Amino acid sequence: MFIWEQFSEPFINRPMRVLIVCSGNSGKISPFVQEQVDEIAALGIETRIFPIIGKGIKGYLRNYPSLRNVLSQFKPDLIHAHSGMSALLCGLQRRVPVVATYHGSDVNDAKLRKFTRISMALTRKQILVSEPMRETLGRTDIPVIPCGVDVEIFQPYPKNEARKKLGLKEDGIYILFSSAFNNPVKHVKLAQKAIEQLQDPKPELIELSNKSREEVSLLLNACDIALLTSKSEGSPQFIKEALACCRPIVATNVGDVFHLLAGLEGTYICNQHMMEIKHAIERALLFSQTKGQTSGNERIAMLQLDSKIIAKRIIEVYKSVIH
Repeated sequence: MFIWEQFSEPFINRPMRVLIVCSGNSGKISPFVQEQVDEIAALGIETRIFPIIGKGIKGYLRNYPSLRNVLSQFKPDLIHAHSGMSALLCGLQRRVPVVATYHGSDVNDAKLRKFTRISMALTRKQILVSEPMRETLGRTDIPVIPCGVDVEIFQPYPKNEARKKLGLKEDGIYILFSSAFNNPVKHVKLAQKAIEQLQDPKPELIELSNKSREEVSLLLNACDIALLTSKSEGSPQFIKEALACCRPIVATNVGDVFHLLAGLEGTYICNQHMMEIKHAIERALLFSQTKGQTSGNERIAMLQLDSKIIAKRIIEVYKSVIH
């Protein structure tokens, strides 16, 4: 049994103070983490982000002295760690309680899962972003709170106007891929092989990399369909954003994709099979040409995935830890 030290300066007549710990290896914070932090701050929580620089267990552990310094200076009421490795690092100190959100690979990857299980023993509360992750861990007691979507940014926009703003051909056929092409988990080769099987004129596959949130929204609205061929996911933000923009979607059955898309006209769930994906792309392109938009934004509303709603749920977890 791990014992928490009593942390000083309880918050009385001041905002709750939360230190967000996450990877900073890409040179910037992941957009879905930053957006959640912004929404939480908008609700009156005082936040600071501690970006971890370094990879692997040794790389993360090298951040421990810096983390201790930030804790002494900022004096947070709690830490919110994003990912299993971040949670493991934060759990090593026993002064400030830790809430940990696990986003996918930290549970789905067997090599990382062992560190995740250790971090769960060191943290006060845990959050998973999809139901399949609970099943993998055998932990039905952990709440599922996916990252939300900023529906003020991600919403339907006229395709032709989006194409003009991006400099895309008005009569082009475009498929937006879910990620950078060099991310092996996203399996771009499967997408490319499926597209090669299509009849001419073949669609152009657009890489999603180093774009602002506004640019991502424009790309989703400019493209004919959104495509995800990942081998593994937690709760893919790309799919939720595509839903909010009412785009036709083709996606492999990973993470909570089935939960998000099942029964929604204009969306197609596939296995990791090239020809199955090829046929789904054909159907999605036909839907895009004939009907244009899905009712994905209604699905987002029904599932209560608006980022503002999600932020309130996260704050309730915080309160359960420190009240």
